Amino acid sequence: MQVDHHDNNNTSILRFNALWAANFYHDSILVFSTGRSPTLYKELRKEKPLLTPNITIMSVGTEIMYGDNMIPDQGWEHELNEGWDRNVVVEEASKFPELRRQVESEQRPHKVSFYVEKNHADNVIGALSSALKEHGLKVKLIYSGGIDLDILPEGAGKGQALAYLLRKFKADGRSPASTLVCGDSGNDAELFSVPDVHGVMVGNAQEELLRWYAENGQGNPHIFRATERCAAGIIQAMQHFDFQRNISPRDKVQLLDGKYHSDEHAQVAQFIIEFHLLWERWELGKVEESEAIFKLLKDSMVCACSLIVPTGEELNAYEAIEDLRTNYGAYKGQIYQNWIDRLRIQSLANGNWVATFDRWRRTATKATCRVTTAILQSEANSGKLQWTHIHETWLKGYGDTKS
Repeated sequence: MQVDHHDNNNTSILRFNALWAANFYHDSILVFSTGRSPTLYKELRKEKPLLTPNITIMSVGTEIMYGDNMIPDQGWEHELNEGWDRNVVVEEASKFPELRRQVESEQRPHKVSFYVEKNHADNVIGALSSALKEHGLKVKLIYSGGIDLDILPEGAGKGQALAYLLRKFKADGRSPASTLVCGDSGNDAELFSVPDVHGVMVGNAQEELLRWYAENGQGNPHIFRATERCAAGIIQAMQHFDFQRNISPRDKVQLLDGKYHSDEHAQVAQFIIEFHLLWERWELGKVEESEAIFKLLKDSMVCACSLIVPTGEELNAYEAIEDLRTNYGAYKGQIYQNWIDRLRIQSLANGNWVATFDRWRRTATKATCRVTTAILQSEANSGKLQWTHIHETWLKGYGDTKS
C-alpha cells in the first residue's frame, strides 16, 4: 500500500485503482501490507480513496486479516506466540529513557512500538536486543522512517507474513503465477527477500530502505527502483516487469473505444471503469464538449434501461442521463474524484452479466458511496456492452440528500 500524502488529488492512487479494477480484480489477489495498526488503517481509509483489499497485513506483519470484514488469521497469531512475552518486552524497554512510547492504538498483542531519535537508535537497538535475548525471548527490532522502533516476535514482519500466505496458497493449490511487492521504508525490506517475488522500491523510498538496497539488493534483476512516487511507482514496475495488462484506463486518451481484453470478465470490468471515468471527465470538463463524446455515454445504455436511485425512485436511465449534458464542467478546477471498489462480475445466460460494485465520489467537502447492482448485456454480433438495469443504495454513513 503506497499512499502519497503530498497529493491532495490522489492522482497515483486513482490511476492504480482503475488499473486494478479493470484488469486484475477477477484473477488476482490484492494485499495491503502496512505498519499501521487496524485503528490507523481504518482512519486512513476514510481519508484516501483506497480499494478494499482481499487481504490486509497490519502492525508491521503481526496481524493478517481477510476480506471486507477483516477476519483475523488465528494460525498466524499462534505462530507468533512462540518465544514472545509482551510483558517482558515492555518492562525492558521502559529502562531506556531514549524511547518514547507510541500511542496506545499502536501497541498490539505482538507489537510494542516506540519513537527514538536517529542519533540514539543504533545504541538503543543493540542494548535492548541483548537484554531481551538474555531473557530467552525470540524477538526482532525494526527501525523505520528515522523515528519508529517496533519490537516484534522473531517470526513476525511483513516479509514473514507474506511468506506465510504464499505457503498457505501453495498448500491450497493456489500458488500465484507471479507476485509483486512494493515498499518505501525500512519495515518493507523483508518483502524483497521473499523467494520468487518481484519487488519495487518506489521513488520516495526512505533512507533505511535505500541503505538496505545498497547492501543487499543491487544487481538483483527481481528488484526494480522506480523513479515515480508511491502508487505511480507500482504501475511503473508493472510495466518494467512486462505485466501483460499494465496501462491504467486513466492513462487512456480515448475511453469506451471498444478495445478491450479477450477475457470476457475483463471486458466487462474495463467497460464499467471506462464508463465512469468518461462521466468524470465530462463533469470535470476534461473532454471536448461535443455530441460525439456525450453519445458514447448515452449509447452505453439500452433505451429501456431502468435506474433505481437510493431514494427508491425508478427512472429511465437513458432519459435521465440527459441531465448530465448540462453538467459539463460542473467540477472544473475542483477536487472531484470517482472510483469503483469491490467490483464483482458474474456471467448470466445469453450474453448478460450482473455486476456489483461501490461507486465512490469525493469532493473537497464530502464523500458519498452508492452500492450498485447492475445488469449489462453484450450484443451477439458486435459484442457491444450496454447497461440494461441499475439499482443503487447508499453505503451506510456515506449517503447524500440528492440522488
